[in-house]
Amino acid sequence: MWRFIVSRLLQAIPVLLVVITVTFFLIRMAPGGPFDSEKAVIPEVKAALEAQYRLNLTLFEQYTAYLNDLSHGDLGPSFKYPGRSVNELIAAGFPVTAELALYALLVALVIGGVAGVVASLKPNTAQDYIPMSVAMIGICMPSLLLGPILILVFGVYLDWLPVSGWGDSPGDKILPAITLGAAYAAYIARLSRAGMLEVMSQDYIRTARAKGLPEWQVVSRHALRGGMIPVVAFLGPAFAGLLSGSFVVETIFQIPGLGRFYVQAAFNRDYTMILGSTVFLATLIVVFNLLSDILAAWMNPRLRNQLRAQ
Repeated sequence: MWRFIVSRLLQAIPVLLVVITVTFFLIRMAPGGPFDSEKAVIPEVKAALEAQYRLNLTLFEQYTAYLNDLSHGDLGPSFKYPGRSVNELIAAGFPVTAELALYALLVALVIGGVAGVVASLKPNTAQDYIPMSVAMIGICMPSLLLGPILILVFGVYLDWLPVSGWGDSPGDKILPAITLGAAYAAYIARLSRAGMLEVMSQDYIRTARAKGLPEWQVVSRHALRGGMIPVVAFLGPAFAGLLSGSFVVETIFQIPGLGRFYVQAAFNRDYTMILGSTVFLATLIVVFNLLSDILAAWMNPRLRNQLRAQ
């Protein structure tokens, strides 16, 4: 198992290096600069700012300097928030983004898992077709469309839930969590259905039924663990995707998370903020993918034995 973990971590290094390199040069190719504005800046002031942020160096020198800072855990100073580093901005916004992603993942697991299990119990019937059709709609409907619809229905017409902000009230979390988690609930529903159908055809399930166990015990005690393995393997990429995909939802519902800084950085050409957020999220994707693979291996005895034998 340890060899597997170390191997995956070593494979992550070139992946992250490619992400850093591509992002670094792409944002430098974008038109405009961090100190361009409608009001002209005095050339001397602009030159001093560029020297302060090392923009007076060649592109390759800027790249190597950034890699050197990154090796020490320093994501650099923000161009648009004087006196604040990218590390501080990420530390301020990420807890809210992570909280939103956790709520959305909970929504996705509950709705998607229940729908998938229910659909698998009677395949090719209305009990199967209806939740899977809803799941397909969820996959096809982007959060950019679903969010305003939920706001219009539950916030404006029915006036049941708040439509913006992120306070201590549980009501503030409901609409953003559903908006963000709906698409992933659809994926989990399809994965859990496929996993359950495969497990329900196994010999040990037939043996459990032959012993006279009630169907709910067959499903809960014997089928769920194996049937949920595809879902567990999906949790890592799903949570990482929820973190990065929350930027749109945060903008729609005016949530003060990491997405606010990232979107503003894109408009303001805040190079270090864009690059730092991208590197941070890429690292989280690698970590959560690894954790989900380890958890899936722990749940699958066959795969666990293969890893032990390596």
